[in-house]
Amino acid sequence: MELKDKIPPHSLEAEQATLGAMLLDWDSVGEVVSFLRANHFYDLRNQLIFDSLVHLSIDGVKGDMLTLIDDLTKKGKLEEAGGVSYISSLTGQVPTSANIAYYGNIVLDLAVRRNLIRISSEIKASSFDETHTSRQILEEAEQKIFQLTDVNSSTRIQEMKDIIPTTIDTISMRYKNKNSYSGIPSGFTQLDSMTSGFQDSEMIIVGARPSMGKTALALSMMQYIAVEQHIPCGFFSLEMSSGQICQRLLSQVARIPSTKLRSGYLKLQDFNTLQNAASQCYEAPLYIVDTPNMKLLDLRTMARRMKTINDVKIIFIDYIGLITSENPDAKLFEQQSEVSKSLKSLARELQIPIVVLCQVARSAEGNEPGLNELRGSGSIEQDADMVMFIHGERKRSTQDGEENDTGVVDRKLIIAKQRNGPIGEVDLLFLASYTKFENKSREHE
Repeated sequence: MELKDKIPPHSLEAEQATLGAMLLDWDSVGEVVSFLRANHFYDLRNQLIFDSLVHLSIDGVKGDMLTLIDDLTKKGKLEEAGGVSYISSLTGQVPTSANIAYYGNIVLDLAVRRNLIRISSEIKASSFDETHTSRQILEEAEQKIFQLTDVNSSTRIQEMKDIIPTTIDTISMRYKNKNSYSGIPSGFTQLDSMTSGFQDSEMIIVGARPSMGKTALALSMMQYIAVEQHIPCGFFSLEMSSGQICQRLLSQVARIPSTKLRSGYLKLQDFNTLQNAASQCYEAPLYIVDTPNMKLLDLRTMARRMKTINDVKIIFIDYIGLITSENPDAKLFEQQSEVSKSLKSLARELQIPIVVLCQVARSAEGNEPGLNELRGSGSIEQDADMVMFIHGERKRSTQDGEENDTGVVDRKLIIAKQRNGPIGEVDLLFLASYTKFENKSREHE
């Protein structure tokens, strides 16, 4: 039993049945090549045979016994693949190709199990290696296991008769709702019309000078996404505490000036309004991490947990300049480049949009910011799928140095880069008393 336990999970019968079905009916090949790969087979002979059949398919050659043997012979792999006798025996392992997908899924399932065993061994070895930090080990382990969770996803060929009804339903729904987008809507009509919402796997940069409303814009978007639309949303705050974030959200939802919440000068009726706002926020699927100067690996780990446990559909990060690189001895440019590329990679890995706040250079003070003024590495501009800048006049300061908390201020959201859409400007209103952005067309009290 001990020896048997050490043999990696596999089924030669399922592997041979899959290959046999492919040789019996070449039209059935498409049912398994969409999700199976040569390395999913345990037996080296079967790996070589499957790889050869896939390449025949790519070359447009019909795979059968003769073409397979000829291809393996040309590559000098025939004997390594078991020879003519082994290949000839494969079609005898299965009477029909009808169950090829069933056999293929057995092969895939056992391959996943072997990979889990391999990853477990690698984690064990890394844990004994003192040159690796525990954070690095956890990051690598989570990334490897997370990649396995998508191994069963497959691409299939769809017929128009299947696609048309779904497409018509989608168009009808958009006609009825008038606000359906292919991505996550921000709540700003003009912006969503230009972007069709924030798209999966994209990194979106929001840049501005300090105190121009980067955090306020992110929270306004989050309030719409999580509180109003109930779409699960993650927020990494490296600058503000979770309590400050919650207070800002309550001010936005209740429309009670944030200065009142900070000072405590509230009217009795304000508490009823505040309680209603708190009820709305209480039910919102909003998940916050408020660690200052968070390390890059820790952020990636927490983002994966948000995705797997809370199924967040979008993540906000405030802001990129406060993320600590794992290579503190590297040049600042290299550290910022590492962070930028890692965040873009994370968006692709989690298949959700990630909105990242970023400061712009002092040279943009009073002027419309440009892509070359993103503070930090030039790779931020390159890695980003979309770059937006907040521009407008600053709020006036009072005599004691405090910013004027009253009034409505015009703000411009400049879309300076968008890989898959137009660039342009979006007119917004900044409600200073609530630290909240809104559509300019909306009426205000």
